[in-house]
Amino acid sequence: MDELSLPKPRLRLLLDHLARVRDDRAASRVMYPLREVLFLVVCATVCSCDDYEDIADWGEANLPFLRRFLEYHWGVPCADWLRALMNRIDPELFAACFRAWVAQCWPERPGQVALDGKTSRRSHDRAAGAAPLHLVSAFATNTRLVLGQEATADKGGEVEAISALLGKLTVTDSLKGALVTVDAVACNPKIAAEIVVCDADYLLAVKANQPGLRDEVERFFADAPKEALDHDVDVDKGHGRIEERRIFVSRDIDWLNGQRRFPGEHRFPQVAAVARVETRTQLSNYCRRQTRYFIASRLMSAKELGHAVREHWRIENSLHWVLDVTFNEDASRLRKGHGAKNMAVVRHFALNLVRHVNDRRSIKLRRKRADRNPAYRLEILQATAC
Repeated sequence: MDELSLPKPRLRLLLDHLARVRDDRAASRVMYPLREVLFLVVCATVCSCDDYEDIADWGEANLPFLRRFLEYHWGVPCADWLRALMNRIDPELFAACFRAWVAQCWPERPGQVALDGKTSRRSHDRAAGAAPLHLVSAFATNTRLVLGQEATADKGGEVEAISALLGKLTVTDSLKGALVTVDAVACNPKIAAEIVVCDADYLLAVKANQPGLRDEVERFFADAPKEALDHDVDVDKGHGRIEERRIFVSRDIDWLNGQRRFPGEHRFPQVAAVARVETRTQLSNYCRRQTRYFIASRLMSAKELGHAVREHWRIENSLHWVLDVTFNEDASRLRKGHGAKNMAVVRHFALNLVRHVNDRRSIKLRRKRADRNPAYRLEILQATAC
């Protein structure tokens, strides 16, 4: 194979993409080039550093390692310099850098992409009347990769953030062929149409924000003969509970698309199936029941749809929980400038790198080992792009 056609190591791709983030400082006064600062922050975050003081201290201790890749003529900045620089970086450009890096490092198509929001609870600034950072992320559940993120002022702006994120992921062609799953907050025809434009399919939860649609789907399943529905039962045991899920899927959706609908009604594009999922959870001292409804643009069997519904919650367990517990994101008190948004992107850089090491250690142990072992750290950074 021609050397020029060989895939670049992720480290080289990372440095190339970090170099594209614009630095608005006067070049003659720059002691710490932005690419060096960003590489320091990503490396230190990989190595279990979760605040600027830790990052600056780690950089001083590991300066010979950093100089293997970049110059660092003046060493590394102190914590206050780091804070000032991270506060002024344009978060839109930095997030675009992250999306392009992911698309180039992992070009394989994601099977399913879950969209969901998360609040960094201690990032609020009461003195300035600023709400905590709320970030909507796109997470490939099969590869467990963060594909992109979009910040919003609060949870009430999630729909607009999801719409914006879908548009940006379309630019990098990251959703083509994927099944995009979103909770009920984004169950509306506009979001469904934007997912279809991405050459993807949608699976949307139907809840109280679409009362008319929910009532119709609920009535349909109440009247439909069971033999006319594709049916599957899934039982899961663990963590002191037994959970049984019954999934019913119907491809008979003429009643949803028919001409009897009233004029001007907003319709979901390319609807292919509706589903009902009944969950019975037996805990030690009580039993909990829940019924949920879904609408999809992809023809799926009951078994496939049930699996997709369960996979959606990987974004909670494999992303949000990991960021809170392993990266201490919820405890972060970054409140000024763009620091909270930019450091959220840095954590996504670090998580994608750490997660794709081929060993059986936990994320926490990988980060600690990367801090202690330069060879292991290099293995994380130098892994060849797919």
